Amino acid sequence: MDHLREYREVVAIVFAIFATLLAGAFFSDTFYDQMRYMELFVTLGALLFVFGMLVVFAILGFGSFALYMAIFVSIVMMMYGIEGVLLVTSMTYVVWGLIFSIELLLVDNGVESAIDWFRQRYNFESFRVEYYTFYPMLCILYILIELLPNLLHGEKSKRFAPRKILEKMRKVL
Repeated sequence: MDHLREYREVVAIVFAIFATLLAGAFFSDTFYDQMRYMELFVTLGALLFVFGMLVVFAILGFGSFALYMAIFVSIVMMMYGIEGVLLVTSMTYVVWGLIFSIELLLVDNGVESAIDWFRQRYNFESFRVEYYTFYPMLCILYILIELLPNLLHGEKSKRFAPRKILEKMRKVL
């Protein structure tokens, strides 16, 4: 129950920021200052919305989020245009790609909780689609997390075999 207190504090801080911006807009002397506060209010709301959607995306997973992502992208397109859609799409690819790749590297190292994570969310066909979609992220993450630190410390690194990971996941799923 103590972990809920942390979330309440974060929500209270966000509401306090929104209230401060609205108070600034209400008590500003000039119209220009009022508009600046309102622009900050709207921008903060948009950023909070995008961040919230990325959190939901990370929780639900790639396959079950397709409908929500289509609605979200259309809302962003209406509000911010194509640049906003490209930004949201690339951020979503990077965030979910990092989550997927980290979990897959944990599976490669034999972590049981990562195997359970995949069992809860995927069958083999859906896994294979995401595996090929996030293959570049998997390679980049392997280089950054395993290869470079081992090279810097002079340790021998584990050989990276994407085919073996795919075969292991075929057996697991």
